[in-house]
Amino acid sequence: MSNLDEFFEELRPDELDGYGPIAVKELKKEKNVVGTYCIFTPYELISAAEAIPVTLCSTSDATIKEAEQHLPRNLCPLIKSSYGYALTDKCPYFHFADLVVGETTCDGKKKMYEYLGRMTPVHVMQLPQSNNREEDFENWKEEMIILKNALEEKFNVTITDQRLKEEIKKKNLERETLKEFYQLSQLTPPPLYGTEILQVLDISKFTFDKSLANQRTRNIIEEVKKSYNNGERRISEDAPRILITGCPIGQATEKVVELVEESGGVVVCFENCSGVKGNEELVDENIAPIDALTEKYLNTPCSCMSPNDNRIDLLSELIDEYQVDGVIDMVLQACHTYNVETFRIKSFVTDKKNIPYISLETDYSQSDVGQLKTRISAFVEML
Repeated sequence: MSNLDEFFEELRPDELDGYGPIAVKELKKEKNVVGTYCIFTPYELISAAEAIPVTLCSTSDATIKEAEQHLPRNLCPLIKSSYGYALTDKCPYFHFADLVVGETTCDGKKKMYEYLGRMTPVHVMQLPQSNNREEDFENWKEEMIILKNALEEKFNVTITDQRLKEEIKKKNLERETLKEFYQLSQLTPPPLYGTEILQVLDISKFTFDKSLANQRTRNIIEEVKKSYNNGERRISEDAPRILITGCPIGQATEKVVELVEESGGVVVCFENCSGVKGNEELVDENIAPIDALTEKYLNTPCSCMSPNDNRIDLLSELIDEYQVDGVIDMVLQACHTYNVETFRIKSFVTDKKNIPYISLETDYSQSDVGQLKTRISAFVEML
């Protein structure tokens, strides 16, 4: 076993300081907790309200059966999982949440929030469906202000511009640190497996003391660099370099990443909400904070936007920067916006970037692993 294999083997999240449900339970004694589901949520506003923003459980099939008692079976598994965790109280972060902030990124989530509101207080931000008009900016800015007012009233605090600027600076530092980590995969050969990238992103997400999270990520960066500079090469230079785009990846859908790497490829970049999508653009620290937050979050290259040119621009940059050999577009069943976008993404990747592309539709079950393995191994073999 190499030094880095051993390092990541010992990086067990449940044993890390400040990580996970126990950490949030302790913090709950002093602070309020706000649950979130999406990277459109302006985390800086929540932190400036002296509350802890917490990503809620949504990536396992453990509670989908219970969710289907209220929701249709042919609904996106992410929505059913989110709702099921709330319904069964099996998500510790939801259990401690004083408020949930949602956003209208799709019709299924929008309607799910109505049911969720029966269990806990929910604030829904009305997201514009395009981001290229002045009206879109003004509408989203108004939603920022409405959320700010709601947080102030809920938690009896005042969110000043100065507090917002402080939180913007902290969140930008977190984004920059994470970027420095996963951009190590731009090296040839890459020093990291895709499963390890996801592991570190998850550790950072669920470490609520961000100073601690950033220092931990910094230590991991230095460990990886040290091993690499000492000549350690765990991944073949010939391993096809894969970029995964599409729906969020985590837990149940990590099967796609594992199958790529079992087939001899290596995932060097995740162009999705679990990966670079929320980190690539920083919040401008030199303009009015509400304007800066509005601009940054409205530019999120999500398929809920029409047109979604920002996704094309981001993909183009990432394919070049990470020297990508092939693109896998992972779409969750019944996620109509990402599913419809596959035609445009395929055309762009194959015609403009001249590299192979494959679209995979999946859900949170393990019933399609055999089929996925056949398609992914054939794709990697072709590269």
